[in-house]
Amino acid sequence: MSTLLLNLDFGEPPPKKAFEGNAKHRKFVRKRRLLERRGFLNKKNQPPSKASKLHSEPPKKGETSSIDGTWKVSPLPKKKTVASSSGPEQALDKKAAVPWLTPAPAQKPGSAVAKVDLLGEFQSALPKMRSHPTRPHKKGPQKNPTQKNAPQSSTQSHSDNKCSGASQKMPRKMVAIDCEMVGTGPKGHVSSLARCSIVNYHGDVLYDEYILPPCHIVDYRTRWSGIRKQHMVNATPFKTARSQILKILAGKIVVGHAIHNDFKALQYFHPKSLTRDTSHIPPLNRKADCPENATMSLKTLTKKLLNRDIQVGRSGHSSVEDAQATMELYKLVEAEWEQHLAQSPPED
Repeated sequence: MSTLLLNLDFGEPPPKKAFEGNAKHRKFVRKRRLLERRGFLNKKNQPPSKASKLHSEPPKKGETSSIDGTWKVSPLPKKKTVASSSGPEQALDKKAAVPWLTPAPAQKPGSAVAKVDLLGEFQSALPKMRSHPTRPHKKGPQKNPTQKNAPQSSTQSHSDNKCSGASQKMPRKMVAIDCEMVGTGPKGHVSSLARCSIVNYHGDVLYDEYILPPCHIVDYRTRWSGIRKQHMVNATPFKTARSQILKILAGKIVVGHAIHNDFKALQYFHPKSLTRDTSHIPPLNRKADCPENATMSLKTLTKKLLNRDIQVGRSGHSSVEDAQATMELYKLVEAEWEQHLAQSPPED
């Protein structure tokens, strides 16, 4: 049996090096040493990309882990690499391994070092994420705006078609006009406007005014016009009335009987494409069993087609009554005549 010799020194331990400086400096040194032991100062001084690269790979032979979680490689003797058939495969495996996707070395949950390591891995992963082209989330839905707008445009066109079909069924902006004239000029042979009435599609009165001609009235033509001297006392001047009437007629389809006489009295020309003269509509004459090319009076057409008597007596005509009768006559052949005008529109 060999004897064991123990050389034990039970003397006092060597005295620790005393701190130098004042109390504040000693406190600072203690804190610094504490941080160095825990690895915070080493982690701060090390770049994040290097730290993440060291953490991203598992420990290999000859590697030892330090306190701050990084892996230190012990120096190994260099060996010459020999080319082999498995060389390209190993290179592909190394390229395929994404360092920021591989798990970091195990750390104690909740430790400060683990939190710092996760931050370093995240920062090191950012440059690699930028290498892949990505688009912001807000601009994603706007990649192909035509694809999403296509159903909307189709629905809009469908609704427009519905609206256009409904507008064709509904009456358009249409008015009927009738004017009463008095005689001015030499022997009263010049017809001047003395009253004008305008009604809408449903026969409601839009305008009805007595109008004072610019010239002296020679013949009131009361038997036909219904105008008397007292009607001119508070009558509207011709220029004012004309501007009011033209505002109503602008852009509308104007219906009248022998309407060229009314426009002449107004000193106005309305587009032919927007003019409907019931004295020159062949389908209306056919309904009344009259020659198609004949010019029938408003009184005759109203009696035959509407079974109504107008312009009766010696008190004169009513321009409101005549305008309403004209609109009702046109409604009888509106669909047929508008279709005919659409196929062969009149030239202005």
